[in-house]
Amino acid sequence: MKYKRILLKLSGESLMGSKQFGIDNDRINSYAKQIKEIQNIGHEVAIVIGGGNIFRGVQAEEGGMDRTHGDYMGMLATMINAMALQSALESNGVKTRLQSAIEMKAIAEPFIRRKAVRHLEKGRVVIFGAGTGNPFFTTDSAASLRAIEINADVILKGTRVDGIYTADPEKDKNATKYETITFDEVYKKGLNVMDLTAFTLCKENNLPIIVFNMDTPGNLEKVLSGKTIGTLVRN
Repeated sequence: MKYKRILLKLSGESLMGSKQFGIDNDRINSYAKQIKEIQNIGHEVAIVIGGGNIFRGVQAEEGGMDRTHGDYMGMLATMINAMALQSALESNGVKTRLQSAIEMKAIAEPFIRRKAVRHLEKGRVVIFGAGTGNPFFTTDSAASLRAIEINADVILKGTRVDGIYTADPEKDKNATKYETITFDEVYKKGLNVMDLTAFTLCKENNLPIIVFNMDTPGNLEKVLSGKTIGTLVRN
């Protein structure tokens, strides 16, 4: 098994499905079923989820709110999404643990690296909420950091598009997809994969990233079975 332990990064926006805001229950249930599939065949799964479907700290700053205050609100939004995903997974018979970078005793364990690794070894899906616990860091950075801390083999970035393109495929019909690309090439071409902090963390720690379309049921399992789905970024 090439990628035994994986860190799945989901955007908050992806949980909206066809809605304009909030959480689409059908979408989150579809994600839970896909995660259960890969866990059943022996993969250890950790998850980081964004909060953009509920609140984004950057948007708050644009409206005049203090950026630090807005970022903490965004962290709370990720916890709402994390709890929703936890509930969907457990409804599908998957054992989970939710760990938070900000202490919330009533709903989550604090993030403790050794505990997280032990949960993964015991076959539990571990969801990391509240980002890194620090303002000015995105959930992409949280995903990179947690993946490195738990010695994940790969980051799987589930998005609405099926990989990395030469241009935005939703705007440019002539955009072509990369099957494989190096970290250096992404830098040089100015492609948008993750924010620079997160991306640099992966490069420096030799952690590959696979960008793929999570909204197509079955894609998660296909990526891990070695099928050419999405785009692989590596050194």
